[in-house]
Amino acid sequence: MLNATAIDQLERHVPPTRVGEPPWPVALLYPRQGDWTEEEYLALDTNRLVELCNGCLEVLPLPTPFHQLIAQFLFRLLQDFVLARKLGLVFMMGLPVRVWPKQIREPDVLFVRPGRLPHRNGPAVGADLAMEVVSQGKEDRKRDLVTKRSEYARAGISEYWIVDPQMRRITVLVLQGKKYRVHGEFSPGSHASSVELPGFEVDVGAVFAVESMLPPEKERPRRQKAANRKPKRKS
Repeated sequence: MLNATAIDQLERHVPPTRVGEPPWPVALLYPRQGDWTEEEYLALDTNRLVELCNGCLEVLPLPTPFHQLIAQFLFRLLQDFVLARKLGLVFMMGLPVRVWPKQIREPDVLFVRPGRLPHRNGPAVGADLAMEVVSQGKEDRKRDLVTKRSEYARAGISEYWIVDPQMRRITVLVLQGKKYRVHGEFSPGSHASSVELPGFEVDVGAVFAVESMLPPEKERPRRQKAANRKPKRKS
């Protein structure tokens, strides 16, 4: 956090907060973007999803119920497979993963072999398999489809599953050298398979079928038909 001298200097340049504006002075209690350390990030107390990217905080959108159901479904399948064979541990969203210094991500689902958790209360050091359920929104899709694909490859994560509810597709990427190659793009009617965990397969149709557990979407009110509209008065 900033020391008293730094806060005093910054406060001189911040105008008083007015009604209806964010409480800007509160921001002075935290490091500037780019200056966040791993220790400061891990000590952050918030109910939002936040990741550390090159010393900057990235606030992510809260997952939708559909997003959560997909992640839970995959977590249960992967956990049952891994624990039955005593291969390691499986975690859901919320566990920090150190991909490199000042870069911490929180995959929706991840598998780690023994040794990747050096401290019981600290972040995992990399992962052996990571799964991300693609969020809605242009920037959020880019983060899961492009940015994290590059970052996870650089971090040496052996396998990356991109689960795309919008496209109803699961893409399994396997690390080859320093880049990922596409092991397969799987749609409903097929089974997504793992290379890192031979024998682990997922029924793609069943993954997206969890949507049926949610209440139906409300229909948008229809626009009034032109025939029922009142004619405009002539001037």
